[in-house]
Amino acid sequence: MILPKFTGSREEQARCLAKAMVGMYYEEMEEARESGYVGGRTAGLEALERFRVQGYAGTRNNLKGNVSRLSFYIRHGVLGIREVAESVQKRLGKSYDAIKFWQELGWRQFWRHLYGLWGDGIYEDREAPKVPLGNGAEEELPAEIVEGRTGLVCMDETVRELVETGYIHNHARMWFASFVVHFRKLGWKAGERFFYRHLLDGDPASNALSWQWVASTFSHRAYLFNRENIQENGGKEWCERCTAKCPFDATYPELERRLFSK
Repeated sequence: MILPKFTGSREEQARCLAKAMVGMYYEEMEEARESGYVGGRTAGLEALERFRVQGYAGTRNNLKGNVSRLSFYIRHGVLGIREVAESVQKRLGKSYDAIKFWQELGWRQFWRHLYGLWGDGIYEDREAPKVPLGNGAEEELPAEIVEGRTGLVCMDETVRELVETGYIHNHARMWFASFVVHFRKLGWKAGERFFYRHLLDGDPASNALSWQWVASTFSHRAYLFNRENIQENGGKEWCERCTAKCPFDATYPELERRLFSK
């Protein structure tokens, strides 16, 4: 494909490039949009400098918590994992916040090593599931899920943010994955593809193996959440707006009996 010569302002160039890229990756994509996030080495270094790690450990699970937003730059090689870790160590030493952040960097590096070892094997169950799952035969998620029409505000808003911005908080990713795999009994592979299609920080290893972690095909147990978990971690406003019968409004033992009893 021959791309047009870009002239004009940065915004005009971005629109021109977006128009030129329509259909290059997914046939159903009708238009490409400029991201609200700025890429490049300079922007990555500025984001790293802005990240104040204090409070990370205690707030990272909250939708409005102190998270780094560095995943875009790490995923695309703009920032190195060691570089990020050393920057945090220089500022905070071996504080609890720094150690917790290093652990998350460690998971990302671990997934990368496994991708190097297994290759496309990351897209197949690494272990037998620890709980009953759906048959996983579907290639894509149902339209009401990917279009944000389930009626469950927490799930529909997560999809909206993902599609419109290319990013969602990690805790929202876990909730959505658990909803797809355990509450709807759909295959993790369809969910993994949906995320990878839209995430600007979509890393093959982290994405696929995290979905398997939720599903329990690469972990010792399935990941579940409930309404209380959503409310405690920043989703209270979602619950207040929601008029649907909440499938998450139960204790964990109740959810396990409902979802996993054969």
